[in-house]
Amino acid sequence: MPDPRAGWSQGDRALAAGKLMLAWVALLWLLEVVDVATGHALDGFGVTPREPSELVDVVPSSFIHFGFAHLLANTVPLLVLGFLAALSGLRRFLLVAALIIVVDGLGVWLIAPEHTNTAGASGVIFGLFGFLLVSGVVERRAFGVLAGVLVAAVWGGSILAGLAPTQTGVSWQGHLIGLLAGVAAAFLFRRRPEAGRALTAP
Repeated sequence: MPDPRAGWSQGDRALAAGKLMLAWVALLWLLEVVDVATGHALDGFGVTPREPSELVDVVPSSFIHFGFAHLLANTVPLLVLGFLAALSGLRRFLLVAALIIVVDGLGVWLIAPEHTNTAGASGVIFGLFGFLLVSGVVERRAFGVLAGVLVAAVWGGSILAGLAPTQTGVSWQGHLIGLLAGVAAAFLFRRRPEAGRALTAP
C-alpha cells in the first residue's frame, strides 16, 4: 500500500503539523471559555480517582483546565512539543497522543490521592517530552536526536520540577505517568531509519 506521505515535502508536513496543533490549542481555549461562561461546569470532567463512574472522564480530562492561567501555562509547550512530534507523521502522532492520553488518565484514576480532581494537558505535555526525548535515539534519526536535545535543554528543568511530589496543587502522578507513556510510545510506534538519515553507516 503506498505511503500517503510519500509526495509530501517538508514544508507540507510542517504546515499540516502546525494546523493540527493550532486547532488543538484553539479547542482547549474554546472549552475554557465555555467552562467559565457556565460557572465551571466542565471542571467535573476531571478525574476523581478510583470511582468507577469517573472512567468516562479519562479522555476528556486532558482537554479541561482549571482557569485561564492553568491553560496558558500549558499552551506554549503543547504547541511546540506537539508540532515537533507531529512532523514525523500525523497518523503516528495521533496514535502517540491517544496512547498518552488514555494511559495517563487511567494512571491518574488508579494512583492519584483521594478526594482530588485532576485535569489539564500537562500529562500530554510530559508524554510528548518523553516521546521526543527517546524516539530519535530509538529510531537512529539525526533530526529526532536533535529535537530531543532541544526539548531537554528548554524544558528539562521544568519537567524535573513537575515530577517533584512536594508541589501542592500539581499532579506529579499525572506528570510521571504521562512521561512514562511517552517513552513507551517511542518504542511502540518506532519507525525504521530512513535511507540516508540514519546515524549509522549504510
